[in-house]
Amino acid sequence: MGATLRAVRALVLLAGFYLLGFVMLGALVAVDWAVAKGGVGGVTAKVWIVSALLAIPIVQGMFALRTPKDEPLPGLSVTERQEPELWAAVRELAEQTGTRAPDEILLTPDVNAAVSEDATFLGLKPGRRRMYIGLPLMAGLSEPQLRSVLAHEFGHYTHHDTRLAAITLRGRLQVMRTVASLHERSRKKVAKEEAKQEKKNAKRLAKGKKAGSVDAGSAGLSYRLAARPFLWYGTFYLRASQGVGRRQELAADLAAARIAGRDATASALREIPVLDAAQGFYMQSYATLGTGAGLLPPPGEVFGGLRHLLAGRAEELDEMRQALPEEEQSPYDSHPPIAERIARIEQLPDDGRTLTGARPALSLLADPAQAFTALEQAALTPEAHQLRRVADWPQLVNESMLWHADQDTEPLRTAVTEVNGGDGSLTAVLDAVDAGKLWQVADRLPKSQEAQSATGRAAREFARPQVRARLSRMVVADLARRGRAHWELSWTDAARLRLPDGYEEELKQALDAAVTDVPDTRELRRLLAQAS
Repeated sequence: MGATLRAVRALVLLAGFYLLGFVMLGALVAVDWAVAKGGVGGVTAKVWIVSALLAIPIVQGMFALRTPKDEPLPGLSVTERQEPELWAAVRELAEQTGTRAPDEILLTPDVNAAVSEDATFLGLKPGRRRMYIGLPLMAGLSEPQLRSVLAHEFGHYTHHDTRLAAITLRGRLQVMRTVASLHERSRKKVAKEEAKQEKKNAKRLAKGKKAGSVDAGSAGLSYRLAARPFLWYGTFYLRASQGVGRRQELAADLAAARIAGRDATASALREIPVLDAAQGFYMQSYATLGTGAGLLPPPGEVFGGLRHLLAGRAEELDEMRQALPEEEQSPYDSHPPIAERIARIEQLPDDGRTLTGARPALSLLADPAQAFTALEQAALTPEAHQLRRVADWPQLVNESMLWHADQDTEPLRTAVTEVNGGDGSLTAVLDAVDAGKLWQVADRLPKSQEAQSATGRAAREFARPQVRARLSRMVVADLARRGRAHWELSWTDAARLRLPDGYEEELKQALDAAVTDVPDTRELRRLLAQAS
């Protein structure tokens, strides 16, 4: 299907959204006319009222079809003067694919590369082009692999997909926007009706009368009913447009293989899901480890620290590369499964181009470290910019783990204060244990549903591991504040707690003694005094 036919098809499908609204309004008018023709005055008035109630959400749904002007994605815009080698590579790829280069390149914090174009006249008139390149993506790819990814994006340019997407994507988004808008209006109607009834109940209670039940009834029903036809048409639209999207992806893959090489293209397709998983794990377990404590990694390391994880877990990630991701394919997904795309590329004849000796993709940047630092200024939220930057990763890990330890012990501190008074310190906890109140304290700690129903000996056995764990964390935090323990950074495993030589076994025995049926804190107090 040529570009013009795809545009016409997309335009017709988009027009169907508006047509659907007019059809529903026409059906209501037809019903009103038929009832009016029957001449039953009372019934006619009631039907007209119902029609008006149904027409309002339909008209509002049609207005919801208007798409707001797209805003550029957040990122760090880099000029040709700032990144000459990257721009040269991008221009070369544009020339090889037979299309014009983008007007702007933006570096982003994602494992992704994308293109956009501010096309007008329903996407048929060219506009300003932007290319988005994720720095984390570059951190995990070689230069040939990155060229393959960018060539894939230019393959969309060549086939006019980015301009046609202005029509197709608009239609794909309408069902979500329209149905969401109608359901939101329905929720507001329900909330308004419930608030009204609750206000009446409050007045009844104030007068000593019994409050009635709160039931929104049919409030918002007309909006929910109006949403159904739009949802039905949207499902049809998504299915009708998917085939085109998938063919575009496969054609862009072939363009990438032709320009960057078969092996670079196939390996890049294998690499991207692995990088995406690694980036998610890194952001959760490392980059944001200290946000609760008000801490961020050193400048340039919020996104740039991914490089340490990729190096530290190379073997683990290599196993992931060999196993193709298993995907549940949705009938609405515009991309074919990764496994299918890789198989198609690997079946191509060997073109003699290998990845041996290839440079890292970050070599295309004038100063990768500076780029990661500048990206933080552009991509982090104002709230993130207020957090304190640590000097290095070991400091971030140690201070963050100490904060998490304090958070874990807070329920124990609170329980001890409620049962035995004091300031909730470690000394206060040990004093409460010596006063014979350990199990009273344990009874106030959070419990599982099973533990809540336990009594006697069984209740103690449920509580003992939790009391021991929280007491252990409190002791470790106390030792860390004295400089006698610390958490050690590891890029291959979880943070490791380091205790003084010989402390680990002695501490284990002392903690066991403190939570026995007849608690004894003497050994634990001795260890703490020794650490002073």
